[in-house]
Amino acid sequence: MRSPKHLGCAISMEDLPEALLGEIIKRLPMTSDLNSISLVSKRLYTVEAELRDTIYVGCGVSPVTLALASQCSRFRNLCKVEFNYSGWTPNHGMQLDNQDLRVFSSCCPSLMDLTLSFCSYIDDFGLGFLACFRKLISLRLKALPEITSAGLLSVAVGCKSLSALYLMSCKNVGSVEWLEYLGKNGSLEELVVENCEKIDQFGPLAFGSGWMKLQKFEFRDCYLPLTFKFDGPSHMAGHQSRYDFCCDCLKDLTLARITTEADIGLCCLLRKCKALENLSLYYALGVHDNDMIMLAQNNRNLRSISLMLTPQHCEGYVYRTSLTDDSLKALALSCPMLQSIELTFFGCVPEYPEIGFTQKGLVMLIQSCPIRDLTLGGADNFNDKGMKALSCAQFLESLKLVRCIAITNAGMRHLARSPSLINLTLELCDGLTDRGVAEVGRARKLESLTIGKCSRISLEAVQGAAKTVHYTDDCPGYREWVNCCVYGPDYPAL
Repeated sequence: MRSPKHLGCAISMEDLPEALLGEIIKRLPMTSDLNSISLVSKRLYTVEAELRDTIYVGCGVSPVTLALASQCSRFRNLCKVEFNYSGWTPNHGMQLDNQDLRVFSSCCPSLMDLTLSFCSYIDDFGLGFLACFRKLISLRLKALPEITSAGLLSVAVGCKSLSALYLMSCKNVGSVEWLEYLGKNGSLEELVVENCEKIDQFGPLAFGSGWMKLQKFEFRDCYLPLTFKFDGPSHMAGHQSRYDFCCDCLKDLTLARITTEADIGLCCLLRKCKALENLSLYYALGVHDNDMIMLAQNNRNLRSISLMLTPQHCEGYVYRTSLTDDSLKALALSCPMLQSIELTFFGCVPEYPEIGFTQKGLVMLIQSCPIRDLTLGGADNFNDKGMKALSCAQFLESLKLVRCIAITNAGMRHLARSPSLINLTLELCDGLTDRGVAEVGRARKLESLTIGKCSRISLEAVQGAAKTVHYTDDCPGYREWVNCCVYGPDYPAL
């Protein structure tokens, strides 16, 4: 076929249909690529400006006011903007401040999604300007040390269309009048409260009728609780109305590092939910088998469950993780759609039976449900016999083992016969050697293999064991793994 040039009709960028130019631009997600392509021709510059609906502003953009005015003037359809000053130093120039936020609020009328991270110069006065964003639907506030509950209340009153609020590491936000107001307004569908020192687990109970519409809720306390201590009025008999709400629409629930006791506090949600699809419990002390059994029976659409457990005193002098095989049995019998499981055990000593789940119970759950994704961390009681049972799981596609010290090369030999396994991750598994990796690689089934700080597995041994291989010796070690378990993935940034 002869080219357009041979036909005497050379085609330039200026001749291409606008729809085609738009498709070209949409296939370039990187900001640097978009900036480069806008320099190719005037038409691309114009079309790219019309289509760009997202910008990211970080350290080094100064003066901020002029930069914002310029960006908003060119990109008139901005819907999503993130300001992130993580790692900022005075050498980077000025951060976004209240005055900059005022200017921004006046020239970005289409904004729907705003993130403010590590903005040290934004306070309650600055938050008041957010009411100017009439279309604002999603707001993320992370590590804003100067904002308080008063600023959150102005957001609740002024942002009438808000449906998603993420509040993370804001240490001076305390009282929850803003939550009460948002609950009465009833527009929130997503609420995340993470590592806010002055908001305890009783605060979100003030959300009241707002729970009826909420679809996603996350609450993460700052530190791992050590004892049961209830000294606030929120849980007392005279305040039981705090628990008189329903959350039938809640699909995603995460509770991390909290203490509960007999339906006191946020763990009451486990008995109220009826539409859960994804559940994460990270060191929710006081959650027992009865809670999990009721949750499983009420939520047959549960697809994903992630549990991080540490030993505690159960039934008198028994010291172990609070959940047992009875919880696993309930999940196996009542949750036929369960596809993803993460079980991490922290603080358990191999010499004592401190893990409430037995290997038999774990295998029973895996073989009863269509599990496609399995993560086991610190599972000292899971050994080669368990790996043999895993190799028979028909649907298992992805397996991640972290610090599972009882698994040896014999377990890898069994795993090589797994019918569906295509993704394998091994971290801190010092019982495995090059020979074990060779057993799995010889089957020629893996699409990806990730090895992280397994002291007896060499880089040479993993070459060719899968289509894609990731090998690192500088991934988080045991101490970092412990800190992540206790304080969460953001440690030490809290």
